[in-house]
Amino acid sequence: MSTQLSSEVKRVTTHTIQELKNRGEKISALTAYDYSMARIVDAAGIDLILVGDSASNVIAGHETTLPITLDQMIYHAQAVVRGVKRALVVVDLPFGTYQGNSEEALRSAIRIMKESGAHAVKMEGGLEIKESITRILSAGVPVMGHLGLTPQSIYKFGTYTVRAKEETEAQKLMEDAKMLDEVGCFAMVLEKIPAALTQQVSKNVGIPTVGIGAGPHADGQILVLHDMLGINKEFKPRFLRRYADLHTAMTDAISNYVKDVKANDFPNEKESY
Repeated sequence: MSTQLSSEVKRVTTHTIQELKNRGEKISALTAYDYSMARIVDAAGIDLILVGDSASNVIAGHETTLPITLDQMIYHAQAVVRGVKRALVVVDLPFGTYQGNSEEALRSAIRIMKESGAHAVKMEGGLEIKESITRILSAGVPVMGHLGLTPQSIYKFGTYTVRAKEETEAQKLMEDAKMLDEVGCFAMVLEKIPAALTQQVSKNVGIPTVGIGAGPHADGQILVLHDMLGINKEFKPRFLRRYADLHTAMTDAISNYVKDVKANDFPNEKESY
């Protein structure tokens, strides 16, 4: 094998994600919203990058995910795709672009795929959006489902607390999960549901489950990048593990820069032309 061929990066596909579940290897996933961060996340070996509508919160500063538009999601997705060589890139369909109108859902998904170069879309909900999911799938666009806590429906639920603790809701979630599997979704996110229910769903569907606040039994895990890196210090849910304290590191670096500029210590002679 030539050096050129051996150095080529093998891309993660929806088929790869399924293979990981089949052989019992956990799927690693994180969000990203821009080129620079996507390059770092991808190079670190992540399997799946979600261009999440959580950009509405962590990038734009909105209280919910509802305000972000399709154009804005495409902008973020374009930047991420440019930075990725290996990971599967999935893009959230934002609120209002697929609920209740399957033709609009298809148009939205096609715009994301054509204009960003991403590999799949993600949609929140179960049976109530089945028509939109099947129409998108029929066009050859891979779909990732999302059940449990669905942030786009926050005003319906009125709270970000754990979902599906009661038997009725847990049963509906199981039915929705089986539907997502049967219609042809390639994977699903399970957000903020009891660990025992995650285990039950993961055993009863053929496609991979990716958990966030859903315990250790999902086929993979996802976190919001800014949360796990400790950039966002205000968000402290039970399920979040911080792998860095970039808020402190960045604050210290910027403070030192300000101090050096004020003291006329930067730039010095070696840093001047």
